[in-house]
Formats: sequence, C-alpha cells, structure tokens
Amino acid sequence: MKNPRIVVNLEKLEKNIAFIAAKLAASELSITAVTKVFEAHPEMIAVYDKFPEIDYFGDSRIENLISYQASPKKKILIRIPMQSEAEEIVRYADISFNSELETVKCLNQAAKEQNKIHEIVLMVDLGDLREGYFDQQELLADTAEIMKLSNIWIKGLSVNLTCYGAIIPNHQNLGQLVELKKQLQQKYNLTLEMVSGGNSSSLYLLDSSTDYLPEGINNLRIGETFVLGRETAYGETYPQMHQNVFTLKAELVELKTKPSYPIGEIGVDAFGNRPEYVDKGNMKRGVAAIGRQDVNPDDITPLDERIEILGASSDHLILDMSNTGDDYQVGKEVEFSLSYGSLLSSFTSRYVKKEFIR
Repeated sequence: MKNPRIVVNLEKLEKNIAFIAAKLAASELSITAVTKVFEAHPEMIAVYDKFPEIDYFGDSRIENLISYQASPKKKILIRIPMQSEAEEIVRYADISFNSELETVKCLNQAAKEQNKIHEIVLMVDLGDLREGYFDQQELLADTAEIMKLSNIWIKGLSVNLTCYGAIIPNHQNLGQLVELKKQLQQKYNLTLEMVSGGNSSSLYLLDSSTDYLPEGINNLRIGETFVLGRETAYGETYPQMHQNVFTLKAELVELKTKPSYPIGEIGVDAFGNRPEYVDKGNMKRGVAAIGRQDVNPDDITPLDERIEILGASSDHLILDMSNTGDDYQVGKEVEFSLSYGSLLSSFTSRYVKKEFIR
C-alpha cells in the first residue's frame, strides 16, 4: 500500500455509530451525520447508510453532497450558502441552513427554475459568534419576508456552538432556541419540524447530572463523536467507543545522527515563522514523507511514545528517534493518532492515501 496513508477500521466505526445512534434514538432525537471530516468517502458513507436511526447527511461542501446522491437519506448543506451556488444547492441539497434573506431569495429563484420546493433551516447565533441571526427582530422580520416566497419552506431553527467561540451548550442557551421556535410558531402560525440543538458538543447534556437538553430540541448534528469516540464540549471519551478508528501511517525516508541545533544564522522558515530550538546534542533524526501540506504536525501524536515530533516543512516530518534503538529503518512506517483537525486535513489531502480494513 502506498504511503502516506490513513488506515480506517470500518468495524470500529460501525460500533461507534451504533452506540451513538442508539443513545440518540432513546432520547427521541433525530440524527444528522456530518460527513465532511472524511470527505464523504463512499466506503464510509456505506457504513452510515446501514443505520436507519440516521435521518440526514450533513456537509459544508456541496461537492460532498453530490457524491452520495444515491443515498436515501436527506441531504443538508450545513454551511451558510454562497449565492453563486444556489442552483447546485437546490438541485443536490434537500435542506440548507441560512441566515441571509437575499441568499434565500436566490435559492427561491433557483427552486422556481427547477420546479422544486426548497427547505431551509434558519440559523440562530446564541453567542458563539460564528453564523446565524443574532438580532431577534431581524430574524422575525426576515421570517415574514421568507414566508412570502413561493418555493421556500421554513423547516426549522438551528444553532451552532463550540466550533468558533467555544461556547458550551446548556439548557439556558439552547432553551433560547426553543423559545424562539415558540415565538415564530405563534406569530406566524408556522409549524417548525426541526430544532437542531448543535453538534457533538451537545451530547454531554444527555448524561449530565447538573444540566440537561431542553425539551423541544429534536435534532443533533454528529460528526466528531462518530469518528473519534468523544463528546466535544469537554473532550471526554466514551468508554464504549473506539478512539482509534483512524491511524495515520508515514514512511521513513531518512534516518541519521545529526545535531539537534541548526548550524548558521537562524531566519524564518518556509512558512514565515522564526523557530526556536533546544540544543540537546546529537540525536537520531528521522524524516518521514509527509508534511504541512497534508497535516499540521502539532495535531498528530506518534503511537510509539519513544518518538518525538520536532517539526515539519511542506513535505517532510522531522522526528527525534534517539530512544528507539534499532527498531526502525528507512522504509519502515511510523504510526500516528489523529485529532479532529488533523483527520480533516489529512483525509482531504489527495496525497494521503486511504486504506479500509475490518
């Protein structure tokens, strides 16, 4: 198998999905499975498709939604749409998340041309300060205007928390979303089917002894928990889940004893940073064939605890392998665990191959 590569254990993934799917079904929550972190790879989509508890697929890239049109699950564009992609959104997404009236008008025009009714969910900003209506009066006024559009149907409300501002979801801020739903229904005689209470960071509320998920929240968007086996509000792992579904493997292309401190005047590196070094004397330094073009070296961890990541350029990962004895030679692979960020970047790099096992 070519390197570098990500090895995906589909059996572990399936067990992770089964655990969370059962957990949310027991709480009568519909599930939007977010597919962007693994670039909606068909091998993994096939695993998700097995679970009837998953009602929707959600992705921020229309290209990914296009790739699994054969799936019977409804597709949601979870990133605020670009007006320039309105035609594709209506064609390939059953639902889109929105916060701008003029963009919704573009979607309405595209839906007219395609003879479709396009469903939208209005995003509300409850303090994380990424996307969504922050001004309640603007939300009310825009809702009135959207209701006049012939080919748009307002399906519900949604909020995003923790992704940008790192604001933790709780019964208070999510309760505001439920109250807004009630206001809109009463004011405009709307029936709002979906109240999406955030992402994997809201999962802890299902187990908390001090907080709770407010009644009225009926959907969660789950991405990281399925693939890495942890909730994302506090980063707690689920003992019933696998945290090692993915393993990154990179091949050693050089292994030599060299000084630990560069020789000569130190300027800036290829990325404009001025690095700092500690002189540890001579060390066994390994070079692996993967770099910052593929993954952030700060977001991966060697599975062999004797190995330390020293840094990386675009294409080379520099390793301190002084404590590994004779266990590694040029041509051998070094294995790494992945964070959500490193999984996202490396899986979407075309230079990192994918291998699926059971």
